Amino acid sequence: MPLFGTHVSTQGGLSRAVPEAVALGCETLQLFTKNASRWQAAKPADAEVGAFRAAARAATLRFLTAHDSYLINLASPDDALFAKSVAAFVDEMERAEALDLSYLVTHPGSHVGSGEDAGLARVIAGYEEVHARCKGFAVRVLIETTAGQGTALGHRFEHLGTILGRANCADRMDVCFDTCHVFAAGYGLGTATDYAATFQQFDDAVGLSRLKLFHVNDSAKPFGSRKDRHAGIGLGEIGADAFRMLVTDPRFADLPMILETPKEDDAGNPMDAVNLGVLRAFRGK
Repeated sequence: MPLFGTHVSTQGGLSRAVPEAVALGCETLQLFTKNASRWQAAKPADAEVGAFRAAARAATLRFLTAHDSYLINLASPDDALFAKSVAAFVDEMERAEALDLSYLVTHPGSHVGSGEDAGLARVIAGYEEVHARCKGFAVRVLIETTAGQGTALGHRFEHLGTILGRANCADRMDVCFDTCHVFAAGYGLGTATDYAATFQQFDDAVGLSRLKLFHVNDSAKPFGSRKDRHAGIGLGEIGADAFRMLVTDPRFADLPMILETPKEDDAGNPMDAVNLGVLRAFRGK
């Protein structure tokens, strides 16, 4: 059966993450290892790292995952920003490796007007440089599908296929499939026909064997809107049927599926437990 989890808070320290996931009955989790809106942060103390790793082992959580900083743009044509992004991504890799995480999820970046071909070439060079500086690391980079806002890359499966087909570090990389992003980018999921067609397109362009993790989010914006706005499971434009098909799809039976849905409803009620409950009901025993 797929493993369910959510993005947990680390405000106040890494020690918060595992207990929060355990309290929700999670089997996996995702976190930021630093403030995602800042370039720099102090390294976690050795004691904090050790406590996190021990807690994760005791909780039998699997496929622990980090998401990198939103400031990083390895597709940037600006040399200074590119270099800064490479250094920041190396830092993200070092943090994830120290915490013994399985995956580090990243957006492929935005070409900022240089064009898709130039942007893809740039991000490939960035990933190659990062991995050259992180020899021997066990953590794997997962390139996330995107909604395609602005000049963002990753909204077509072919973008990911190009990166993984050309990068000399591709043996250390795979893909994170975000349901909201894919739907917003123009790939249908809500009917059995659309669902089958979308995953066939992914298989043709990238390969299902490259799919290692799902971000499981409904979409607050319409199909093909190219806007990244997440909604609770079954409460958005994708609808419940897509998620029922996903969590019972035998091809994905052993993969982690992580919520990035709104933490509260309009009345301020916590929603992680509710959304996890919906997924568990779909999954069954």
